[in-house]
Amino acid sequence: MFDILAEITGKIHVAAAALAVPVGIGLIGLKACESVGRNPEAATKVLVQSIIAMAFAEAIVFFAIFLG
Repeated sequence: MFDILAEITGKIHVAAAALAVPVGIGLIGLKACESVGRNPEAATKVLVQSIIAMAFAEAIVFFAIFLG
């Protein structure tokens, strides 16, 4: 039992990052859609900023994998 628990907790930070990143990307997309809905003229600026934010959110998984 404890051997299995040790194996599970060994990479729990990678699992947490892999589960949190899609939630973060979803929230970024949600807020980008809201802001374009309120101000359609700023769609290009919002698109660029949201893509950059999504790329940084994706990088969190790689940091968790390689630094952990």
